[in-house]
Amino acid sequence: MPDDANHEHQQETVIISNEEGEQETFEVLYRFERDNGHQYILLTPVDEEEAADDETVEQEVYAFRYEGDGENINLIPIEDDSEWDMIEEVLHTLESEWNDDEDNEG
Repeated sequence: MPDDANHEHQQETVIISNEEGEQETFEVLYRFERDNGHQYILLTPVDEEEAADDETVEQEVYAFRYEGDGENINLIPIEDDSEWDMIEEVLHTLESEWNDDEDNEG
């Protein structure tokens, strides 16, 4: 009988070159599109020395608007306060959903 627990879903990653030209890997937390057609992506750095799964670790989250799809996306910095407010609202909603899911698992 196959073990489906190992096949839940593979985490999507994005590689971004920083200001020094070094490549950094980020995990995609969430992608969404607004009614105006703007697409957004929430990323968190992949840390090879990350704490164990059962520990609660605060993660840095980076938000961008993006264009394109697949591996060829163009990240656009968010500079508008109303966009930041909307992204913070989405992030708080996601955190609530994730916390509810964790509570229901235990």
